[in-house]
Amino acid sequence: MLSSKLNDSIQYVKSVGPKRAKVFAQIGLSTIRDLIFYFPSRYLDRTTIIKSNKAFELTINGFDGELTIIGKVVSTDVRRFGKKEILSVSLRDADGFFSCVWFQGVKFFKTRFETNQIFAISGKPTISKYNELQFTHPDFDQITEDESQVFYNTGKIIPFYRISKELKSSNIGDLSLRKIILSALDNYQSGIEETLPDFIISKFNLLSLKETVQQKHFPESFENIKKADERLKFEELFYLEIIVASRKFNYKEKLEGISLPIKTKLISNFLKVLPFELTNSQKDVLHEIRVDMANPKPMNRLLQGDVGSGKTIVSLISMLIAVDNNYQAVLMAPTEILADQHAKNISALLEKLNNIVPERKVSIALLIGGQSKKERNHQLDLIATQQADIVIGTHALFEEEVQFKNLGLVVIDEQHRFGVVQRAMLMKKGVTPDVLVMSATPIPRTLSMTVYGDLDVSVINEMPKNRIPIKTYLRGESKLHDIYTFVKSELHKGNQTFIVYPLVEESDKLELKAATSYYDELKETYFNDIRVGLIHGRMKWREKEDIMIQFQKKEIDVLISTTVIEVGIDIPSANVMIINDAHRFGLSQLHQLRGRIGRGTEQSHCILVTKDEFVASTERYARNLDYLSSAQIEKFKSSVRLQAMVKYLDGFKIAEIDLKLRGPGDIFGIQQSGFPEFKYVDLTTDGEILIEAKKEAFRIIEQDPHLRNPKHEVIRKHLIDHYSNNLKYAKIA
Repeated sequence: MLSSKLNDSIQYVKSVGPKRAKVFAQIGLSTIRDLIFYFPSRYLDRTTIIKSNKAFELTINGFDGELTIIGKVVSTDVRRFGKKEILSVSLRDADGFFSCVWFQGVKFFKTRFETNQIFAISGKPTISKYNELQFTHPDFDQITEDESQVFYNTGKIIPFYRISKELKSSNIGDLSLRKIILSALDNYQSGIEETLPDFIISKFNLLSLKETVQQKHFPESFENIKKADERLKFEELFYLEIIVASRKFNYKEKLEGISLPIKTKLISNFLKVLPFELTNSQKDVLHEIRVDMANPKPMNRLLQGDVGSGKTIVSLISMLIAVDNNYQAVLMAPTEILADQHAKNISALLEKLNNIVPERKVSIALLIGGQSKKERNHQLDLIATQQADIVIGTHALFEEEVQFKNLGLVVIDEQHRFGVVQRAMLMKKGVTPDVLVMSATPIPRTLSMTVYGDLDVSVINEMPKNRIPIKTYLRGESKLHDIYTFVKSELHKGNQTFIVYPLVEESDKLELKAATSYYDELKETYFNDIRVGLIHGRMKWREKEDIMIQFQKKEIDVLISTTVIEVGIDIPSANVMIINDAHRFGLSQLHQLRGRIGRGTEQSHCILVTKDEFVASTERYARNLDYLSSAQIEKFKSSVRLQAMVKYLDGFKIAEIDLKLRGPGDIFGIQQSGFPEFKYVDLTTDGEILIEAKKEAFRIIEQDPHLRNPKHEVIRKHLIDHYSNNLKYAKIA
C-alpha cells in the first residue's frame, strides 16, 4: 500500500540512496513523508523574468511594478561618504548591464556576491543618474548556470528551499532538491491519505491534502499557494482546537464537581473590612466566578488583569466562598517570596475579618520549600486536619505528602508559569475542585483561544481609582549620574527606589551588569550616604523575606535586585524603577517589573537604561527593518521592546507586540501546556482561520465528544496517529 510506503526511508527516492539519506536525516528528513512535507521557504515568479534591455525600456516608460532579471556578477564596489558606506554590485545578462545598491547592512551584503556568480534579482527598478537600470535593496537568489536556463524555459513559479550546510556538503542545491522532490511526488503522492473529512473540506472550500502538497511544491499560481497555505493552517488549528474542546468537555461533563453558593454573611462582612471599594470590573468578574462556583459542574476559569488591577483580592473573595461552604481553598504562587507576601497580606485582612466575626475565624497555612522540618510538619498537619481554611504555597503543594481534608477551590497565580501537568497534579488533591487561574501577563485574544481555550475567561479591565499612570523613559548609560541624582531627590520626598540588574554576579560571556558588584560600588560612591539593600534569587527564603520587610518598613531606601522582584511585590512607597541593560529583558518581563511601582499616591517613574549608542540607533533600525542582517534584527527587536514600553502602559497592547516578536510558544510554553507546536500558523495574522477552526472543532465535540460517528472517523484516526502525546489530558482516544 502506497500510504505505508510514505514511512519508508528517504533512501528509496531516486537520486538519494543510503549515503545522502544520512545527510537528510541530519536535518530531520528521514522518511519519504518527511521529504514530501518539506515545503519551499519562498518562490520566484518565472512570469516576471525579463531581459535587462526590456526592463530598461519598461522603466523609462514609467513601469511601476516589480520584475526579475537573471544576471552574472561583474564587479562589486563599496564607496564611503563620510561615515556611511554604499555597496554597488554590477551584473549583466545577454542584453546588457544593470546594478544593485545597498545603503544599509553593507557589511553583510558585500559578502554575498562574488564575480561570475549568477543571481535572480527581484525588485522595483529605477534609472540611475548614469542612465543605468538599477535596483535598490532588491530581493536576490543565487542560482546555478543550469538553473538560469531552466528558469527561462519552464514558464512556472520556481520553489526555493532552505538548503542547509549539510545538504550543500552533499552537492544538493535547489535544482537537485527540486528534482528529488518531483521524483518522490511522481511515485508516492497517490499514497497521501486525507486528514480532514470531506464535509469539512467542502464546507470551508479547502484543497485536498494531495492537491495542497502538489501546489506547495510546484504551484500553478500564487493564488494556489495561498489556498494550500490556508488548508495547512486550518488543519493545524482545527486539531489543536479539537484537543482544547475535548479538554473542556472532559472537565465540565465527565468530572463530578461541587456546588459552592454563598451561604452566610462571611463575604459581605469581609467587604466591610476592605480599606477600599472594589472597581466595577472586579465586581463583574466576581459575579461570573460566583455563578460558576454555585454550579455543581467544576469551574475552570482564567482571570486576566494587568499588573496592579486587583486580581488577588478577587481570588481571596473566591476562596472565602469555598470556606463559607466548609471547604478548603489553596493559592499557589510561582515564587517563595510572592507566596510569603500573599500570606502576610491575606493574614492582615483576615485578622480584621476575624475580629468582627469571632465565631467563624478563617485561618491560613503557608507551605514553601525553605521551611524547617518542624515548621513544615506543623503546616502539613493544619492542612490535613482542616485547621487551615486557606493554604498558600509554591510548587511544594504538588508533593504527595500534602493532603487536604476537603479541597474545594484551587487558585493558581501567574498561570503561564505552570503547565497543564502541574495543574492536574494539584487538582488531584480534591474531588474535582473549582479552578481559578490568574495571569498578570495579559493574553492576546488569539492565544487565549488556543492555549487557554478550555478555560472560561474573565478580564479585569479597570485599574483602581486614583491610580496615577507611570511615566517611562529610555536613557543611555551616560545619564546614570543624573538618574542617581533624581533617585536622591525622590528619597527626600519619602519615596523609595528599585534598581534592577540582569545577573547576580558578573558574567565573563555577557557584558551585563551584575547586582552584587554594583551593590558594592553604589554603596561606596553615589549612595554612600543612604541605606542600600540587596536581594536576589540565590538568597534563602528567610533572607529575602527579611530584606523585603526592611524595605517595606522604609529601613532601606534603595533596593538593588535581580528579577526576583518581577512578580507580585507590593511596596506602595516605592515609586522609581531603574532597569539596567533593559535591552536584555523580554517585553513581558519589563512590563512586570514596571508593575512593581505605581501603587501609591505619588507619580511613579520607570527608567530603562541601555547603551548610549543603542539609544541613538533605535529609530534608525526601526525604519530599516527590511534591510537588516540577523545581528541587526536582534537589535531591532530590542528597540521595539523598549519603544513599546515607553509608549504603552496597556498590558494587552504590550502582549500583542510581544506575540509578534517572540511567537506564542516562546511566551507561554505551548509544549508544557500539552499542545502541539505551530508549524504553519502565525497567530498574529491567522485570527480569522483560527475562529473558523475553533467553531467547527467545538461544534463537532459538542455533538460527538468521543468521535464515534462514522463521518468523524478520519478525525479520530488522525488524532490517535499524530496527536497521542497531546491527548493525555483531553482523554478523547
